[in-house]
Amino acid sequence: MKAKTLGLVHTSATLVPVFQKLCSDYLPGVNVFNIVDDSLIKDVITRNELTKLTSRRVVDHVASAEAAGADFILVTCSSIGAAIEAAADLTGVPVLRVDQPMADLAVKTGKRIGVIATLPTTLGPTSDLVKRRAAVSGKEIELTSRLCEGAFEALMGGQPEKHDEMVAKALVELSAEVDVIVLAQASMSRVVDGLPDAEKRIPILASPTLAIQHIADLFK
Repeated sequence: MKAKTLGLVHTSATLVPVFQKLCSDYLPGVNVFNIVDDSLIKDVITRNELTKLTSRRVVDHVASAEAAGADFILVTCSSIGAAIEAAADLTGVPVLRVDQPMADLAVKTGKRIGVIATLPTTLGPTSDLVKRRAAVSGKEIELTSRLCEGAFEALMGGQPEKHDEMVAKALVELSAEVDVIVLAQASMSRVVDGLPDAEKRIPILASPTLAIQHIADLFK
């Protein structure tokens, strides 16, 4: 039987080793390749929106992944979710946005769902996805969105400790208000690992592992 090929499309090179490790753990025997273009997310942040031109470029990258032989394509950036869904309709192989399995699990886990992000351009699309996945499953939810203002700037400015401190504070505060928390950005997942067990009172979901586990189940 021919080995499956997974194409990963990233908007940050820092995510390549993260997904490389996950694919090694959960997808042994699957061929994996990466397409990286950080100008996509930089454009979204600069313009504070996903433009038609950037959306078209996302569609082009997904098409390139299909042309390169991918049997399945995962796009690992939440901020470009709308473009990923548009690309899926134009592609002959399955295309998944990284936060969909996470959103589905959040909807199954509780009614009061919190979404936390350090970028408004990610908070909006992820919150919208959770609402739509809840509608698909026929479940009523209460959504609380929380933006950690200044945390992303701290991370990009070489102050990861400040970033982690701000995100941790927001996580602890939000934990008292909801049943489950969704991390809109993969970069925040390491903060959860550093939280004391006493402060992990509810499930806190991160997208990379859940997405790869979902693909592994589909490949069985």
